[in-house]
Amino acid sequence: MGTITERRLKDGSVVYTAQVRVMRDGKKASASSTFERRAAAEAWLRRKEAELKKPGGFEKLEGARTGGATLADAIDKYTKTSTKQIGKTKAQVLKAIRSFEIAALPCSAVTSQRLVEFAQELAEGGRQPQTVGSYLSHLSAIFAIAEPAWKMPLDPAEMRAATTVCKNLGLIGKSKKRDRRPTFAEMNKLMAHFEDRWRKGRALPMHKICAFAIFSTRRQEEIVSITWADLEAGRILVRDMKHPGEKEGNDIWVDLPPEAERIVKTMPVENSRIFPYTTDAVSTAFTRACKLLGIEDLHFHDLRHEGVSRLFEMGKTIPQAASVSGHRSWPSLQRYSHLRATGDKWAGWAWLDKIAPPEDVEE
Repeated sequence: MGTITERRLKDGSVVYTAQVRVMRDGKKASASSTFERRAAAEAWLRRKEAELKKPGGFEKLEGARTGGATLADAIDKYTKTSTKQIGKTKAQVLKAIRSFEIAALPCSAVTSQRLVEFAQELAEGGRQPQTVGSYLSHLSAIFAIAEPAWKMPLDPAEMRAATTVCKNLGLIGKSKKRDRRPTFAEMNKLMAHFEDRWRKGRALPMHKICAFAIFSTRRQEEIVSITWADLEAGRILVRDMKHPGEKEGNDIWVDLPPEAERIVKTMPVENSRIFPYTTDAVSTAFTRACKLLGIEDLHFHDLRHEGVSRLFEMGKTIPQAASVSGHRSWPSLQRYSHLRATGDKWAGWAWLDKIAPPEDVEE
């Protein structure tokens, strides 16, 4: 009754098309859907075959063939017609949702029960509560506009009910604030490893990028996006700075500490960008190095946390720290309020002088 066809796309990835065809009393009914995972295609096929065995199942399938938008259709409509730029994370999440069985359901069939089952499937797949919550949050944006904008019957009340149930079951929750900071020993090991690979011509100058991340407090995606044109004495322009409510147009001037400025001056002007690399290259290099060196649970973003912590330990006020970090909401810096002004622990760090010798600094 049902078949699954494997197809390889131009980019080398494989997709699986599940199809079910039925003929009854001279009438034909069929349905098909494509998934990125074979398991999702098999699950969809089992559900369709089970529905056909129920009273009215054939008629329902025949009706679905002639109309009825699916959740996947709604996702596609949202990504194509949204006037706001969809962030990278949101785009990746919505693409991932399309590979699950729930995406093949007609919009009218995406009930709170189905959404809870989807959340349970995500959790069973190893995703943390904060990640599951992110999936439902991004999906809820589509539920809010699908019916009034495109007449696709996604009910926001079903999403609200599912979210409440998922919270009560512990399937979704807020992410925990990380407080991981690199030690001197860990940073020295990383710097030695990265410099060695760079001098041998095997990799990008990760030792400079990591040091810049600490002293500038810049995020990974910001570091690789800054151009020479964005640089002025003592400050830089960070374009489209990360903001929870807006994805573009957040161009903000931030102070550039002298240590970070010293590192910038060691970079060759061979590209419009100061650090002309990709976020994937930086992330992969950092993760691999930590694994190789036995450094556990250290993320590249922890270097920004270290940099902001350093500012408070140097005795900077919240406004002064924000002028460097770029935080527009001062309450978001309250997590650092417990830090005491103990001085700059990175003062005299040998690796800074090694990668950016003082004599390279203009008097």
